[in-house]
This record gives sequence, structure tokens and C-alpha cells, in this order.
Amino acid sequence: MARLPRLNLPNIPLHVIQRGNNHQACFFTETDYTVYLDKLKEYSRKYKVQVHSYILMTNHVHLLVTPEEANGVSKLMQSLGRYYVRYINQYYGRTGTLWDGRFKASLVDSEKYFLTVSRYIELNPVRARMVKHPADYPWSSYPKNAMGKRSGLITPHATYSRLGKTSKERQSVYKGLFDQQIPDDTLKEIRDSINKSWILGDDRFKQQIEAQI
Repeated sequence: MARLPRLNLPNIPLHVIQRGNNHQACFFTETDYTVYLDKLKEYSRKYKVQVHSYILMTNHVHLLVTPEEANGVSKLMQSLGRYYVRYINQYYGRTGTLWDGRFKASLVDSEKYFLTVSRYIELNPVRARMVKHPADYPWSSYPKNAMGKRSGLITPHATYSRLGKTSKERQSVYKGLFDQQIPDDTLKEIRDSINKSWILGDDRFKQQIEAQI
């Protein structure tokens, strides 16, 4: 099957997912999560990619990012993936691949879907029944976005910043969004868009993207 074209456009949010090979684990200890996040911060700065939301699950990763340059996300994921595979193989004395091929990505309509995709990402461990509330899971952006925990990794998107005039107000409004369930049809839209590299947005947004490419 031919590869689907990956759209990397500057200043357009991108929902990214990378899975472990054959759905196998890619994080084994707390140190592994810490190493991944440290390198994510390093390479996101190097390649000028803003990270807005993330979740590190046992066997896959979700990111919501915005690149300043067209190929920023590809460079970020390639460098991060290669470093992390070398780290895991050396640390655990293993060989071979860790990731299930290349990462998948979907352009996100910031006006209509940005906050929903952010919630979708941070709710992953709740849907997986690992925790009852996203605040109980340590390897996500929820503590920063909803609770104001310090983070040198997260950059608020303009859509998030418009939630309130102060950081406390923005956190409160964002936290309140989690009181509402994401509708099943919206969940399907998000999953279809990321798995098939489709654009996640309304007709206006899709026309905007078509004009740019």
C-alpha cells in the first residue's frame, strides 16, 4: 500500500501518534518516561516545535504540537525516535526496532477541534481504565494545562490562552471541559483522522489547507 502523504505546514497544529512495534511496550520504568520527555523538550526547541499537550502511555505516545517550520515535526520525531531507541537498546541490552514504523499525524482545526484533541490526548489513561481521573496519571500535560504545574516543555496555544485572562482562570475553564464527555462521533472523527492522516476540521479549514498546498 502506498504511503499516505504527510502534511507538515507551519503554524498549523498537528496531532501526532507513535506506537510501539506490534503494540508492545516502549516504556518500562519511570526513568524511561523521564528520558523521553527530556529529549522531547530538547528537540522541540531545536526544531522550533511548540508542544501543547502530550501523553506517554505504556505502548504509544500522543502529542499535540505546532511547528514554526514546515518540516519541524518530522525532524523532531526522527531525532527523538532514534535517540530513544538507542537508549532503550543500550539500557536493556536489546536489539532491533522499537516503534511500529513511522509516526502518524493529522492537521487539526484549532478553532473547532484543538481543545477537544487536547482532552482526547490527556484522557487516554482514563479510557484505558488505568486511572479514574487524568490528574492521577503522571506522564501527561494535564497537570500543566489544568493545574498549573511548572513545565519547561509546554507552550500554551492561542486557543488555550483565550480561555481566560489569567493563568488560574484558564486552568479552571480547561479543567471544567473534562466534566463533559467527548461524543462518540467526535471520538471516531479524531481516530479516523489520525489513523488515516486525514485533516481534522470543518470545510472552511480543509479549503484553507488545500489553498496552502
